[in-house]
Amino acid sequence: MTRLLRYRHAGLTFDVRDEGPLDGDPVVLLHGWPERGSSWRKVVPLLHERGLRTYAPDQRGYSAGARPKRRRDYRLQFLVDDVVALIETVGTPVHLVGHDWGAIIGWATAAQRPDLVRSWTAVSVPHPKAFAEALVTSRQALKSWYMGAFQLPALPEWIAESGRFDVPLRKGGMTADDVDRFRKEVVDDGAFRWGVNYYRAMPWSFPALRQPMVRVPTTFVWSDGDVAIAESGNRRTPKYVDAPYEYVVLRGVSHWIPTEAPEQLAGHILTRIESVS
Repeated sequence: MTRLLRYRHAGLTFDVRDEGPLDGDPVVLLHGWPERGSSWRKVVPLLHERGLRTYAPDQRGYSAGARPKRRRDYRLQFLVDDVVALIETVGTPVHLVGHDWGAIIGWATAAQRPDLVRSWTAVSVPHPKAFAEALVTSRQALKSWYMGAFQLPALPEWIAESGRFDVPLRKGGMTADDVDRFRKEVVDDGAFRWGVNYYRAMPWSFPALRQPMVRVPTTFVWSDGDVAIAESGNRRTPKYVDAPYEYVVLRGVSHWIPTEAPEQLAGHILTRIESVS
């Protein structure tokens, strides 16, 4: 057995952090915005201790070799296809975990390809259909104001490069160390201008939600200190899961669950994995 350091799909090359026992059951971890696979660095050792092998890719826009120029190239279906290609490269169904945008991608992957997903743990973001319903029926739209701001050309990039984006990240609960990591790994590396296309490609992403029902065992972990996600969409999520399901609320934790509460999160991931093993 060898490590998977990168894989190719659709003419793009993706970097992967492949760690843990080589013969361990595979766990694919999808990072959120604006982070990279390193956002799982506090979680993966806890999974390795239980004999699991982890794959944390730098997704489209974040891997240096996977930065197409058009915003429609970042539509949700293409992001899902990237994950499917990774799982097919791994060569066996996996336990899937996703935070923030990684959760959105993971929900769609689990819905479309249940044959490739043994268990699914969503972190912070509810099922996309439930989230969409919450946007028009609750205060979720107020919390999601930035989605509209990110449609503006050049302005988000200028804000990030000038350092002004650091303030809302800190107010949202990100530590000083993680803000520094954001600047080095995302802004300075040039990934920010491509990662923001996840939002700009949303008009092309709706068709990927036509198969909303998830039929694999699912855990959804949310934190009550999340400034971006209201609980209204969470309450609507169970109707889109036709499988064993658990909803977990972490008290006093911000949006950045993988780095702020890695032990708690790893415990819930392991519980879900063990439920199907």
